[in-house]
Amino acid sequence: MEQAVTQRLATACARHPWRTVGVWGIVFILGLAANVLVLGSALTPEGGLTTQTEATRGLDLVNDRFPNRDAASEYVVVVADRGSVDDPAVRKTVAGLREDIAGAEAVRGVGDPYAKGAVGLRSRTGDAVLVPVVMDDLDEADAAGTDPLAGIATIVDAVHAADSRADVSAYVTGSWTVGNDFIEVSQRDLQRGELQYGMPAALVVLLLVFGAVVAALVPLAIAVVSIVVALGIAAGVGQVYDLSFFIINMTFAMGLALGIDYSLFVVSRYREGRWAGLAKLDAIAASGGTASKAVLFSGSAFVVALLGMLLVPDIVLRSLAFGAVLVGIVTVASALTLLPAILSLLGDRIERLRLPFLPQQHGGESRFWTRTVGFVTRRPAWTAGLTTALLVLLALPVLTLATGSAGLSSLPADRTGHRGFVALETYFPSGARSNPAVVVVDADSSRADVGAAAQRLRDLVADDSAFGVSTVSTAPGGDLTLVEIALTGDPAGPEAGAAIERLRDDYVPSAFDGVDAPVHVTGTTAYDLDYTTVIAHWLPIVITFVLSLSFLLLLLIFRSIVLPLKAVLLNLLSVGAAYGVLVLVFQEGIGADVLGLQQIDRVEPWVPVFLFSVLFALSMDYHVFLLTRIRERYLATGDTVDAVIHGVGATGRIITGAALIIVVVFFGFATGDTVGFQQMGLGVGVALLIDATVIRTVLVPSSMVLLGHWNWYLPSWLEWLPHLDVESGTGDLAAAGVPSAVGPGRGGRGRAAARGRRPR
Repeated sequence: MEQAVTQRLATACARHPWRTVGVWGIVFILGLAANVLVLGSALTPEGGLTTQTEATRGLDLVNDRFPNRDAASEYVVVVADRGSVDDPAVRKTVAGLREDIAGAEAVRGVGDPYAKGAVGLRSRTGDAVLVPVVMDDLDEADAAGTDPLAGIATIVDAVHAADSRADVSAYVTGSWTVGNDFIEVSQRDLQRGELQYGMPAALVVLLLVFGAVVAALVPLAIAVVSIVVALGIAAGVGQVYDLSFFIINMTFAMGLALGIDYSLFVVSRYREGRWAGLAKLDAIAASGGTASKAVLFSGSAFVVALLGMLLVPDIVLRSLAFGAVLVGIVTVASALTLLPAILSLLGDRIERLRLPFLPQQHGGESRFWTRTVGFVTRRPAWTAGLTTALLVLLALPVLTLATGSAGLSSLPADRTGHRGFVALETYFPSGARSNPAVVVVDADSSRADVGAAAQRLRDLVADDSAFGVSTVSTAPGGDLTLVEIALTGDPAGPEAGAAIERLRDDYVPSAFDGVDAPVHVTGTTAYDLDYTTVIAHWLPIVITFVLSLSFLLLLLIFRSIVLPLKAVLLNLLSVGAAYGVLVLVFQEGIGADVLGLQQIDRVEPWVPVFLFSVLFALSMDYHVFLLTRIRERYLATGDTVDAVIHGVGATGRIITGAALIIVVVFFGFATGDTVGFQQMGLGVGVALLIDATVIRTVLVPSSMVLLGHWNWYLPSWLEWLPHLDVESGTGDLAAAGVPSAVGPGRGGRGRAAARGRRPR
């Protein structure tokens, strides 16, 4: 029988191990050099939509017609702890603070609350002053080569220094300050999940699965190599395309998961061959013809599932998808080539440094998982029905899922931007604001109807408690009018979002009724609202795209229309259950206090897309691996029940161990301080836990037993599909001379069904 491509590749690499390792060593060094030298400059902290919305159209007009507009983005609040802000000591502190801020990078102007004619920069009680700070926006920073985040660091240090004085308290908030807080907290949360939880959990689980230190270190080595090489490639791509710095975290998390997954598959199959009496190269060839081919198709399913996130017009989500796809491809390549070479070099030394308190495994099946699935297959109808009912019940709260920005409430209360916002609200409740709502009127500012409409708008919003003071300004060319309206609450909170909706739907149409001029509502809050709308629009498109591609790929791999359809439905069930858990915990607050999570009335808009894509990618990965083992056995015996018990028993420990590692990583994210990462961590963690245990242990076995040979049904009109033949070739252990634990059974009937002919 002709050998599979993966088997020939594994054999070639095993026969020339040093040459293979040398090539990968060069690639690793190049990737490491790219990481050190250019990765930092290749990535951007910026995010945002890549498509036009009302907010972005309005912002483009402002940037075009107001090229040097000095709008404050940061506000420093200085409070006199004793006496008045007119005390000489306080005035001296404010003057020194203004001087320090003026010297910070990307700062273009610093307001003076003591200047003659300054309006709204002193609190009504006379115990606080407001210092507006004008900084370069993104376009201006790019043009000038400045770094606003470096400038913010200087400003924050200056404010903290002033705050340490005995006579005043000082605070700062604004778009750059809050953005910097989000970056710092997000990076800390991600590193906590990856380093504090992920790597230790990976080592512990690998030691428990393999029972030997050397065998446990091999998957980690594959993961590290794949991560470094993938990030090296990303460093090159980032020189041409915008990639978010979050790609590092995604690449690490997915590289760790896949590197361990695929190594577990291949190494476990290699050890089975050695325990069965195969020579070293024969065992590598056997794993190459079975596990390596499963890795190839599992990796393909993983990549396909994440392609959908590339469709979303958002820099961060596309960067996350690109990083995951990239590390997925590199990990498959390393598992198919580098891993066989390492196994060839190690040989039986892979069993070195065994843990004495763990029993040595000499077979491929786990007793625990074999007994568990045996119970399920003896009662397939009621175990499937009960489990499905419970998961549907858990998924029902998804009907009330609400998405939107959590705002400043998602930041810890001790962060600089949060504390500054509280101070701003306390001392200047309706004064100047960072990130106001901006109504842009694209018309000749001298027109009487434009001026009258702008005044009508100001009168309308004056009666709405969500809005503060409003101002009108005209572009230097007289061809653009701005009505800037302060928001009295958190500009990123749900109340501000509702205010923008009223502004767009009610106030602007009413005020500008009959005025022949394009009017746009922009500003940070309007942009956040548009972002939520765009992501919500793309979510069903992503889901449809991923489900369709995944169905087609599984159809080609298994030559069955039943297995792909069932895989899609089961994955949707686990995703739905995860969405339901998010609603129960975060929106309803059930168990939030016990888990140490923050209750909020909405889910961050990017979380559902991310959760679906990542969960579907990883679950398809596990699903393909499990089904290939079941199909392999079914081809040999034709007995569905025996094939299911063998498949789950042989893969249960591996799939559960691999899933447990990534579950711990994401649960580590859930211990973070930002609500978005809490939602992401809990959602993905719960979903994968359900998928690797309930779905793989109960629903997959029970449904396959109930369907019997119909699992492999392929209509005659689809017979033209190519035969990818997942587990054929001399790499099969049975074909290599390892006797089956069960007799041939109804082998002929099994082969006929598994190859796509209708069972009779």
